[in-house]
Amino acid sequence: MAELEPLYTADEMRAAEAGHDVDAMMQRAGAAVAEELMRRFPDARRVALYAGGGANGGDGRIAGEILRAQGRELVDEQPDVVIDALLGTGLKGAPREETSRLIEEINATGVPVLAVDIPSGVNASTGEVAGAAVRADVTVTMHGPKVGLAIAPGRFHAGDVHVADIGLEPAETEHRLVTPEILAEVPRRSPGDNKYTAGHVLVVGGSSGMTGAAALAARAAFRADVGYVTIAAPAESLPVLETLVLEAVKRPLEQALEVATKAKALAIGPGLGRDKEAKALVRRLLAEVEVPAVVDADALFELEPAEWPAPRVLTPHEGELARLLDTDSSEVAAHRLASVQEAAERFGCVVVLKGEDSLVAAPGRGVLVSALGLPSLSTAGTGDVLTGITAAFLAKGMEPQRAAAAACAAQQLASHEARQRYGLVASDVVEALPHALARD
Repeated sequence: MAELEPLYTADEMRAAEAGHDVDAMMQRAGAAVAEELMRRFPDARRVALYAGGGANGGDGRIAGEILRAQGRELVDEQPDVVIDALLGTGLKGAPREETSRLIEEINATGVPVLAVDIPSGVNASTGEVAGAAVRADVTVTMHGPKVGLAIAPGRFHAGDVHVADIGLEPAETEHRLVTPEILAEVPRRSPGDNKYTAGHVLVVGGSSGMTGAAALAARAAFRADVGYVTIAAPAESLPVLETLVLEAVKRPLEQALEVATKAKALAIGPGLGRDKEAKALVRRLLAEVEVPAVVDADALFELEPAEWPAPRVLTPHEGELARLLDTDSSEVAAHRLASVQEAAERFGCVVVLKGEDSLVAAPGRGVLVSALGLPSLSTAGTGDVLTGITAAFLAKGMEPQRAAAAACAAQQLASHEARQRYGLVASDVVEALPHALARD
């Protein structure tokens, strides 16, 4: 299996640092901050240093001494760049009133901000922001990236992240960052494969007015290299789907249960609708069909935890996850890590909380964070694309959490491969998938 990058919590960083020379680590950290500042902002002569009383402040003060020795001036007013060394990784909850005032002062300077280890106000272990938080242009983090730098809302405060070596050995962490190397785990077709053994995906959805969702999922499954795709949709949608996905076999929705037993994976929900019959079909497919299934979009509506006979992967966005957890989307947005872990435990399956930082949780395991894409992926239909890719990787026999993480990575990397960086649409992502998946 591809090695994924460690993401450190505050406790895991303390464990990694235990037994090492604190002064030596601080000297390396301060030097790394000064070097990165001079590299990023070579013309900055006036530096404002906001240093707290802990180790983070110590790193900042050492950086300040080095910068002064290099001819930079430490100032209180009108700086060219600010160093934020107020808090560090130990923060839990909101900063105190005086610290909050200093954070707001930093944010109001109007000049670039370099944060030491993590922007002050961001929880290093969760990415949560409970009060005022620095908005940095660059963060110099020590030894390895922190969970709070990868997961929103903290990631949106971090700017560019530079990891500084302070002389520690890599350590095991609960949560890990997905890298492009995970795509090496996706099985490739062998010379002995035929269209069935290469993977058969059944897409269930495509009601009137929403045929595009099922078509995108089906086309994505094909571009993710399965050999056979069937679409089960309402009869009135089938003529439209015949023109949208030439390569897929089409069946009326009433045959979904029959076809599902022959498939290697199901993609349930894209454009399915939420009427009584659709919800009943979802329940039966999940309860009776002994093949892996991706559950998305309309199939998530009013979904209840159950004992399912095969792996299930739920792929909600924040609003859908909020409904599953009986809360509101603002709560999920503020507590993304905790929310996706709660859902995985409650439903007993893999849950993907979609976003720029897609979080892939499984019961009893750490979360895999995939954040390889461009903001252009925030467009209609990309969720359907992710459903199709995930189903394809499940059909190829991948373990569900790794399949979901690899699917997130594939979709995100395809956003870089697409011709369009602006005005990207979901179909562009589908067409770019083979380039993202190519490893020769």
